[in-house]
Amino acid sequence: MTFINHLSREINCKIVYYGPGLCGKTTNLQLIYNKTNPAAKGKMISLATETERTLFFDFLPLALGEIRGFKTRFHLYTVPGQIFYDASRKLILKGVDGVVFVADSQIARVEANLESMDNLRSNLAEQGDDLDALPFIIQYNKRDMPNVVPVEELRTLLNPTGVPDLEAVANTGEGVFETLKGVVKQVLTNLKRGAP
Repeated sequence: MTFINHLSREINCKIVYYGPGLCGKTTNLQLIYNKTNPAAKGKMISLATETERTLFFDFLPLALGEIRGFKTRFHLYTVPGQIFYDASRKLILKGVDGVVFVADSQIARVEANLESMDNLRSNLAEQGDDLDALPFIIQYNKRDMPNVVPVEELRTLLNPTGVPDLEAVANTGEGVFETLKGVVKQVLTNLKRGAP
């Protein structure tokens, strides 16, 4: 649910990075934050308890231009990785405009990926959203690790509808900005269809 601030002439869009624990969501956001022009970003906020952490920051991409005189600001969030923190996950998904699912490519994490994808779909459905109707991209992270599942197999398991997807190694930056650009492009396309 895009928020339009008429006073500041900004359209605010929420993108949530979702996936199992330790899949690379935080690594993605930290890299994006560190490489984003300081003049175009807000502070990174970490909401941490003893056992979970959620990251958040916003940025105003300077090169995207405007939509009918409005600048577009993106707010990026991660969710806690463990399903145990489902209440936090649901709260973070409220008003989402685009989703990045970060999958851990390691064979040992296949079940965790599937469980997290099912959890994403059910949490969105619970609030009246359909993942298939949202801007959505899948990132197959940790492609540099030994014992990874072939991408075609991951596609069969996690991407039966054929949404945009790509390979990544978030800790080196490979695929991180391509993932972000992919979801931002989808969000902007949706905005232009129903621009303010």
